[in-house]
Amino acid sequence: MNAKAKGTAGERELVKFFNEADWGCIRIAGSGSSKYPSPDILAGNAIRRLAIECKVTKENKKYFPPEEVEQLRTFSKKFGAEAWVGIKFSGEPWHFLMLEDLENTGSNFGASVELAKRRGLTKEELIGADNAKNNGDQT
Repeated sequence: MNAKAKGTAGERELVKFFNEADWGCIRIAGSGSSKYPSPDILAGNAIRRLAIECKVTKENKKYFPPEEVEQLRTFSKKFGAEAWVGIKFSGEPWHFLMLEDLENTGSNFGASVELAKRRGLTKEELIGADNAKNNGDQT
């Protein structure tokens, strides 16, 4: 499977996850090739809206060009959504990072497996599923 197909499969996996968690979610086909800023995925519920740039990689570090980060920031601000980067490293679950959590290397922004594990959220944490379960158990 080539890199584009892996990315598409990863995006579809997230769309399924969000929809099964009772969130609305769509994949924006061709998001990287549009002249207008657009994320890979839009997900939301009655309270939150998320704009997510998704990456699937077999490497231990993923880099993002400054233009890509700025486009996600711009779209999210216009749309009223939270900007997130979702990264699936080989053998790891999805990790979600806020743009501010990415490392600025000077020429790019980056995220390593270690950074993602330390600062990132799992998909369940991102949507608050763990909190909902924990709060429900205490009542």
